[in-house]
Amino acid sequence: MELLKIDLNRILRSRIGGWKGKLIPGFLISGLERLIHQKELNEILSTTYPAEGSDFSDGVYRYLDLGISAYGMENIEEGKRYVFASNHPLGGLDGIGLIKILGRRYGDDNVRFLVNDMLMNVEPLRKVFLPVNKYGSQGRDAAKAISEAYASDRQILMFPAGLVSRLHPDGGIRDLEWQKSFIAKAIESGRDIIPVYFEGLNRRRFYRLARLRRRLGIKVNLEQALLPSEVCAARGKSFKVTFGKPVPVESLKESDKSYSELARNLHDYIYEKLAIHDGKSTKTD
Repeated sequence: MELLKIDLNRILRSRIGGWKGKLIPGFLISGLERLIHQKELNEILSTTYPAEGSDFSDGVYRYLDLGISAYGMENIEEGKRYVFASNHPLGGLDGIGLIKILGRRYGDDNVRFLVNDMLMNVEPLRKVFLPVNKYGSQGRDAAKAISEAYASDRQILMFPAGLVSRLHPDGGIRDLEWQKSFIAKAIESGRDIIPVYFEGLNRRRFYRLARLRRRLGIKVNLEQALLPSEVCAARGKSFKVTFGKPVPVESLKESDKSYSELARNLHDYIYEKLAIHDGKSTKTD
């Protein structure tokens, strides 16, 4: 694996291409580089190179002086195949933290994290990522790879909401609706589901921009551009992860509720029950 380096200037000019790409003002690109903390992100990549998977995740947490504690590890039985379904509060360090914990427990070869196919550009984590792509031949290939992963003995990790948590009208910060597909896949593959609550927040500006963007009717996810800077802004923080008791696949099969209702119930459960942890913690930093 070659050293990955973020070069926003090259990316933007090549993506737009031709004479239009050459017309992008340098000051605009410099401003965007500062916005995403390109220099610091490249320092992280350089410092952790050539680590991959959970070793890379460990390196990121060490570089940023982050702590993480896991609760409920006793709920994870040895020799069982699970779907780990987690809330998605951070947009970077939550996924990296879960890979750090579960990659260490199972080994990177035995963990697969379902992610947006754009994240396959993060080469140090490519070995544990499983891309989700819904379109064309790539979509068929992705669907096949996902089905094979569920049929294997590997552990499956995912954020059922797909998007990072948002500010809700009641003032709470929670995931958006959880998609029902993970319920169907768990039943199809005979896997229990372990609900996961990851405790963490982004800065208020992320949620304010998301709310403003929705009010203005803008469909482009503008706040996504702030997520890289949120990684750097988290320096020195400590996170808590709680693993709940497994939801038996048999109970899902026998339920008279729809898959959407079951997904909604699990979404509500992690905020109502797992957000208040009373189990023994395991320090992983």
